[in-house]
Amino acid sequence: MSFETWMAFVLGAVLSWGVYVPVLHEGQASMGGGAPSAGAIRAFLCVGLAYFVTAVVIPLIALQFGLAGGEKLEFTAKDGSFNMNAVTFSTLGGIAGAAGALCIIFSIKNGGKPLYVAPLVFAGAPIVNAIVSIIWHPPEEGNRPEYLPGWIMFASGILLAAVGAGLVLYSKGYIDQKSRERKQAMAKMATVQKMANEPITPVASADTGIKPAPPNGIQDAGKS
Repeated sequence: MSFETWMAFVLGAVLSWGVYVPVLHEGQASMGGGAPSAGAIRAFLCVGLAYFVTAVVIPLIALQFGLAGGEKLEFTAKDGSFNMNAVTFSTLGGIAGAAGALCIIFSIKNGGKPLYVAPLVFAGAPIVNAIVSIIWHPPEEGNRPEYLPGWIMFASGILLAAVGAGLVLYSKGYIDQKSRERKQAMAKMATVQKMANEPITPVASADTGIKPAPPNGIQDAGKS
């Protein structure tokens, strides 16, 4: 199969969404002075500005100067009336996208780590996508026997995605536990090392009445 133009844009989407959470987390951390939760909302404001440029300015330029493959800057239906249905659903799609980004922001703000947030989101989203699509546009006579292999693959895919999300959550707990154990071990080693490097201080014993030995090695008996 030859590489086609649409594949390049799919690759661009994969790369863009793949780096979205880690890059955003870095921006939040920098905005919050090292604490991502302290800079989450301001970072999302920057995301909004970027959305405005990429989702408003660039499309307007493309539509205005004939760079959109024949599309024109108009929102009318075939009968010439305002296409309310198209505008409504397109706007709802944008709200869903922005709401998802906002949810990721609040997830990180409340302690989520990019290592776990991104896999959970991008494993769960295709499941929801597939279910909504099938409900919205169900196949004709989908209960016929010849559809059975497809339904089995569909269910298997959902199951595998759920297992993957579960493994991500399990790995989080495992990694956190090992991290705590390592920190405890390193703290214990540091304490032992510190004690080993400290000079031994003689402990003063009870008064026996015997004076300390003089430099010549002869000691006198103390007074009674």
